[in-house]
Amino acid sequence: MNNDRVRIRHVEVLSDDWYLLKKTTFDYRRADGSWQTMSRETYDRGNGATILLYNLTRRSVILVRQFRFPTYGEEHDGFLVETPAGLLDNASPERRIRAEVEEETGYRVGAVRKVFEVYMSPGSVTEKLHFFVGEYQVDERASDGGGNWEEGEDIEVMEIPIQQALLMVAEGEIADGKTIMLLQYAQLHLFGKAAGNN
Repeated sequence: MNNDRVRIRHVEVLSDDWYLLKKTTFDYRRADGSWQTMSRETYDRGNGATILLYNLTRRSVILVRQFRFPTYGEEHDGFLVETPAGLLDNASPERRIRAEVEEETGYRVGAVRKVFEVYMSPGSVTEKLHFFVGEYQVDERASDGGGNWEEGEDIEVMEIPIQQALLMVAEGEIADGKTIMLLQYAQLHLFGKAAGNN
């Protein structure tokens, strides 16, 4: 998309290893009409999708627990409780999330519904994440899940009551942004309706 307030001057590739890190120098026309030269680094890892599996009868959700190296440090052990997610890899968001959720959790879901799409860290990361919800049934589990061994995935699958999941957010046990957003969506629009509280 073209924007007459931005003029690209120079793009430098800083790294093209795991994903693509670029430094871009550009002119930006401010609201007062003056031009300012700026430089920004952007990390391009592609777009992705995530899904919250829920069961209204059991009042539960399916989450996964896995090691995320960037969170590992003095204040965190690196293990995050999350909604299943993955990069699109040139597939449609719906097709990709169906494959990803089965790979990670073992559940083969029927209908999935897109609820929104979001830039997760627009200050430095280009990724747009597509958010889905889908109802699971216990008998729809085709395998144990666990992720892709070749990609280093070692995923624990967790069925958690929705109220316990929300308590885990409040107590800091769930600290992943996409997961918190989908749990709050579920409480407001899925479980709230089921309980007649909406």
